[in-house]
Amino acid sequence: MDMIPVEMATVPETIRVGAEEAVVLATSAETGGDLFAVELRMPPGGGPPVMHRHAPSEVYRVLRGEFTFYVTGPDGVTTRRTAVAGDTVALAGNTPHTIRNESSETAVAFCVHAPGAVMEGFTRAAAALAAGGAPTMHELLQVAEENGIELLGPVPAQSS
Repeated sequence: MDMIPVEMATVPETIRVGAEEAVVLATSAETGGDLFAVELRMPPGGGPPVMHRHAPSEVYRVLRGEFTFYVTGPDGVTTRRTAVAGDTVALAGNTPHTIRNESSETAVAFCVHAPGAVMEGFTRAAAALAAGGAPTMHELLQVAEENGIELLGPVPAQSS
């Protein structure tokens, strides 16, 4: 019987930013710039320190644990939503938000950013910056700005 050669999958790349890990499932180069897909692993207490916004949209499918999303709507009201395994959360581009793990267990989600280049660029640049030790706020702001991420400040008061 003839066999069709099958390319064996390589070990996925893991990008570490602080205590969080992004296991790369599809790069923006592999998808023509359309997507950046990762398995996000966030330890208890993890997540971006501030609200932020960026042009790419995001979709999270929680696989294990729970993530807490803070999202500011067009009316300026910030809501808090905890998503557990099996939940899907979609965020439109340019929506002010942040995501945290407020639980006592590591949380894991499948996450897709579209288009992918902005978030992949920021993730890689932030990882490179963090590899040299804890970055200063000035350094973090610069990397964010260079990659199209606007840091907005602390989570405002919200309604559930």
